[in-house]
Amino acid sequence: MTVPMLALLLAAEGEGGGAGPFSVNFGLTFWTLIVFGIFLFFFRRTFWATIVARAEEREETIAKQLSQAELANAEAKALFEKHTELLAASRAEAQSMLAEAKTAGEKERQAALEKTRHEQEALLDRARRDVAAEKDKAIAELRREAVDLALGAAAKVIGQRLDSADDRRMVMEYLAKVETTH
Repeated sequence: MTVPMLALLLAAEGEGGGAGPFSVNFGLTFWTLIVFGIFLFFFRRTFWATIVARAEEREETIAKQLSQAELANAEAKALFEKHTELLAASRAEAQSMLAEAKTAGEKERQAALEKTRHEQEALLDRARRDVAAEKDKAIAELRREAVDLALGAAAKVIGQRLDSADDRRMVMEYLAKVETTH
């Protein structure tokens, strides 16, 4: 390097006077502190009260919201417990109703079976009475026929006509005796 260049570098170094990152410039520091103090003075007089008031309002709002949330949480827990109790009670009531319905259904079924059984027995009794009545009717008709046939046969054997009430009575008595002996 040449001498004039070296002189220029040294002159540039001398003017900056160590303007590195760790060097302190007291004049700049003094004026920075003065400007910061003035700014702080005006800031405290104009904005500080507003900022503090807003922060306190926000803090109160948050505290109110937290207390409301705690109340709502406690109320929700109480409602949940009440709901759980009601649910358990309704389940128990439903089970009870089902048991009662089952019992009532069983009673109805038994009553229907008993009614059907009685109706069936009544029908059988009526059918037996009807059969007995028809049997008695048929026997009476057969007796009349037997009396008429006996009288007709006796009339042919005797050669006379046997139609009187006494003749009929005598044949009927004979048939009754025959019936009781058999």
